[in-house]
Amino acid sequence: MKRTKIIEALRGDAGRADILVKGWVRTRRDAKDVSFLEVNDGSCRANIQVVADVGMDGYALLKDMGVGSAVAVRGELVASPGKGQRWELRAASVELIGAADQESYPLQKKRHSDEFLRTIAHLRPRTNKYGALFRIRSEMSFAIHEFFHARGFAYVHSPILTGSDCEGAGEMFRVTSLGAQEAAGLTAAERTARDFFGKDAYLTVSGQLAAEVFACSLGDVYTFGPTFRAEHSDTSRHAAEFWMLEPEMAFADLVDDMDLGEALLKSLTDAVLTRCAEDVELFASFVDKELPGRLGNIRDRPFVRLPYGEAVKILSGCGREFAYPVGFGLDLQSEHERYLTEVHFRGPVVVFDYPKEIKAFYMRQNDDGRTVAAMDVLVPGIGEIIGGSAREERLDVLEARVAELGLTMDDYWWYLDLRRFGSVPHAGFGLGFERLLMLLTGITNIRDVIPFPRTYRHLEF
Repeated sequence: MKRTKIIEALRGDAGRADILVKGWVRTRRDAKDVSFLEVNDGSCRANIQVVADVGMDGYALLKDMGVGSAVAVRGELVASPGKGQRWELRAASVELIGAADQESYPLQKKRHSDEFLRTIAHLRPRTNKYGALFRIRSEMSFAIHEFFHARGFAYVHSPILTGSDCEGAGEMFRVTSLGAQEAAGLTAAERTARDFFGKDAYLTVSGQLAAEVFACSLGDVYTFGPTFRAEHSDTSRHAAEFWMLEPEMAFADLVDDMDLGEALLKSLTDAVLTRCAEDVELFASFVDKELPGRLGNIRDRPFVRLPYGEAVKILSGCGREFAYPVGFGLDLQSEHERYLTEVHFRGPVVVFDYPKEIKAFYMRQNDDGRTVAAMDVLVPGIGEIIGGSAREERLDVLEARVAELGLTMDDYWWYLDLRRFGSVPHAGFGLGFERLLMLLTGITNIRDVIPFPRTYRHLEF
């Protein structure tokens, strides 16, 4: 008999005479001649209640069906007299698929701290909170592809291994095929020459440069995949491995970029509120009670658009003492971003036209000679969630900027070729997928929105 997922059973409009469900026991309560099991299969937040009467086929096995055990139950789906549940399963037979030792199984019926659950990341998706989180993560991945497919964007698989540093920050993981003994005693040049590629190789920090290549051929594209940063940061906002969404548009400017970023966030927020309402409700009840209002605000209100210079004036004149200084030419810190979104404007803000000294080499220089056509989308509770720009399409200006920053021109020969052969204005941005999930759930630690977090000094699982 084919298995029925619990979400399908609970959302059906009619009972069923014969149904098979499989899942993991969340709780078991024994009474005289009857046992009640709560079973969950991960398809939704809700459990299905199983009523198992004495004399039923397999009843003797119930004593081994503790919390965490995998079971199969066949029976009749009937209307439930219990409060808060529409259907329950009157068992005709039960089967123990996989037992769970009750002395050592770490997930019992109580609330566990996030810190503890990180130590059992292989089991935490079985909890209500993390089951909901990872269903939302899955749904948002799909919603991203839907959004761009509906707008005619092509999905590009950008490389994980790279020989260039997109950001120019140098915080990259080096990749080598040489063992420690093989590399011992070699100079840096000799080690590079003997390595697999014959040149230095790294894990990518961004798919942007590859996206620009394809935007200058296919028009509108996006990349969505893992990226890596070797930052020695052990904070709630940093991870060494995370996912980035990076769209790129040909024949586009900064206004087009801001329009796309705003439309994307509104679309994804609407998707989580409409498709994941049950799971969002969990986070609104137990994690962040202001979550529904904040998400509704993002979905329903236009984003404020604010020049960087105006943002500095607001922050300088607000009367609040910040830990980090405010001034033209200084980057905005999280505390500044959150003041703008949570206190001053009480909603999302797009800050644009940043000083060129604090932005990357590829951003288009404005006519004032001081700023670049860059933008950051800031949201309450998070701060920056999107960072993007118009790209510098003028060859001479880009070459001068590469030289100014001391980058190696030969490393970007192919990138410069895009400006030699049919150069066009183009623009794009990056959205940190984990920060999006933090926004949509109210979770404040990036380690808790990644299945297996890789952070400084931590590489478990």
